[in-house]
Amino acid sequence: MTDSGEPQYGGFSRFELELEFVQALANPWYLNYLATQKYLDDPAFIAYLDYLQYFSQPKYLKYLSYPGPTLRTLELLQQERFRKDILMPNTVAQLIEEGVKASIGGLL
Repeated sequence: MTDSGEPQYGGFSRFELELEFVQALANPWYLNYLATQKYLDDPAFIAYLDYLQYFSQPKYLKYLSYPGPTLRTLELLQQERFRKDILMPNTVAQLIEEGVKASIGGLL
């Protein structure tokens, strides 16, 4: 526990762990991994992903390194169709391509 009484998990607060996890969701390959390991078939896990949507609130949004892709992924993960599609390499490739295009926006 910290001085504030907040429990620590491996030396990190729950918020810090949730922040790291939610940012990892911006990685299409990680989403594919979660799908292949059947996490995306678990209703409790889907409920947890829904809970993580609190990061869309301005007081939490400021902590996200990649807010656009992170929040978009949280929304997409609530759709059963997307949770199935992310198993396909073409879907992963499309998300990667969209991410690259968004990151270089007006550079080309």
